[in-house]
This record gives sequence, C-alpha cells and structure tokens, in this order.
Amino acid sequence: MTINHKIQAYTISEMVVVIILTSITVGIAFSVLSLVRSHMNVIQTNLSKDMKLSLLEQSLFIDFNSYSNISYNGLEDQLILKSEIDSIAYKFGDRLIIKDLDTFKIEIADKLFFLDGNHVNGGQVDALKLKVSKDHHRQLLFVCKDNDASLYMN
Repeated sequence: MTINHKIQAYTISEMVVVIILTSITVGIAFSVLSLVRSHMNVIQTNLSKDMKLSLLEQSLFIDFNSYSNISYNGLEDQLILKSEIDSIAYKFGDRLIIKDLDTFKIEIADKLFFLDGNHVNGGQVDALKLKVSKDHHRQLLFVCKDNDASLYMN
C-alpha cells in the first residue's frame, strides 16, 4: 500500500502570472483614479468661478433695483449707488471688485456703462455690461434697471 503525500497547489509560474496580472490591474486602476481626481479638481474650480460670478451678478441686480441714483466715477473706477437713506459703492480693481465688506475675486476684461441705451463713460448710468477675463471663459454679465421719473427730474 502506497500513500500519496503530494499536496495539490499552484506552481510558481502560475503564481507569477497572477501577480503580474494583479499588478497591471492595480496600475490601471490607480491611473484612472488620478484622471478622475484631476477632472474633479477642474470641475470644482469651474464651479467656484461660476459661483463667484453668480454672486456678483445677484449683488449688482439687487443693488441696481434698490437704489434710485446710480453713477460711475471713471477717475476712481467706482460705481456709486445712492438712495435717500443709504449709499453703496463698487470699487473695480485689477483682479477684484470691492463692495463694502464683500470682495469678488473676478478679473474684469472690459466694462461698459449705459444710460437710456446709450454708452456713457461716466456720470449717471442705468445699465452695466461686464466682460470677465478668460479665466471665467469670457462670460458677459449685464445688469440693468427700469428708470423712473425721478431720474429725469434732476
């Protein structure tokens, strides 16, 4: 009677093939993960830029429709909004716009001011068109208000 003590197992060459295939699969998974991370960072950056622009647009829209007297001072590069009770100013800088305690970090490529549909360089305005830099995909921001009789009485 012969007893067979042979243990059934994988050969060393089979184990090497499995390790190679596993390392290739893990390598591909990590490269895909790094691509997904970089895409997520780009999406987050774009969303943040769009949010900043949206907040600026909301702030301008609310202020344009809350204040009766809006004027632009070209020497100080400042938009001044006044009412009988209060006043507020938007100061345009190189890479930001400052409104009291708020700072909008948006680079403006071009700004145009209008009164009754006509382009003006300063003084009374009722509309504003901002072209933001290429960082924000050169988007346009247009804010206007309906004029009432008080504007024409002065």
